[in-house]
Amino acid sequence: MKLTSARIKAGLAAMAVAAAMAVVLPTSPAAAADCAQAWNSSTAYWGGTTVSYGGHNWSAKWWTQNEIPSTGGSGVWADQGSCGGGTPTDPNPAGFVVSEAMFQQMFPNRNSFYTYSGLTAALSSYPAFANTGSDTVKRREAAAFLANVNHETGGLVHIVEQNTDNYPHYCDTSRSYGCPAGQAAYYGRGPIQLSWNYNYKAAGDALGIDLLHNPYLVQNDAAVAWRTALWYWNTQSGPGTMTGHHAMVNGHGFGQTIRSINGAMECDGRNPGQVQSRVDAYQRFTRIVGTTPGDNLYC
Repeated sequence: MKLTSARIKAGLAAMAVAAAMAVVLPTSPAAAADCAQAWNSSTAYWGGTTVSYGGHNWSAKWWTQNEIPSTGGSGVWADQGSCGGGTPTDPNPAGFVVSEAMFQQMFPNRNSFYTYSGLTAALSSYPAFANTGSDTVKRREAAAFLANVNHETGGLVHIVEQNTDNYPHYCDTSRSYGCPAGQAAYYGRGPIQLSWNYNYKAAGDALGIDLLHNPYLVQNDAAVAWRTALWYWNTQSGPGTMTGHHAMVNGHGFGQTIRSINGAMECDGRNPGQVQSRVDAYQRFTRIVGTTPGDNLYC
């Protein structure tokens, strides 16, 4: 059969369409969701409200205030996926498992002396702290340390020991180096209330700071204060049998950290109210950092 010119043109057009349909064109990536208004610790949110935090949008399941958006805690927040480009931002550039927002939630009434930047600056002195083992272990150790700090300082309120009558008692004159800053100069200071001339000397020697001659640095420099607390936590067993760091990374439990800090005064039934105060703070802090407290909470 002889094809007419019109039919040939129609056939060629149909073949062109089919060829075009066979070409797989590259697809554009889906646009990332816009970020909702940033979460604010002081704002109350009703169920269904969406906020952004850490590069993700989060939807509140019920009323909440001052609870950081995460998949942990009470479960109030539901993750709606990444936003603002699809790359989650790190809410804590220092890499510490406790972000600044978590720190603020733990210590909403803290003294301005106890800065988060001072804490993160001190971490380099003991890099194994809250950085050993699984993510759960890291979070538990950070929570345990901060729970004990909370108890020792009344929620990071007190920089120095409040009972001034004790001040002259912290000079052990039997030590060859004595008390060059004065007999009453070695009272409790900082997050774990460093006291006694021999502890100031030992901490200073370990950190490369002359705290024996200048113990006042612990109450005047936030990073130094945090470093002395981490020195005790990571290297001293006190009245216990292990350091706080060892207790948490090797699964002995929070109770052993209490023993290493003030076991002679609180453990074995001596002061159950004080022990309970520490445990309550630890349980609250583990919820904030998104983990569980584990076993062996008491000493």
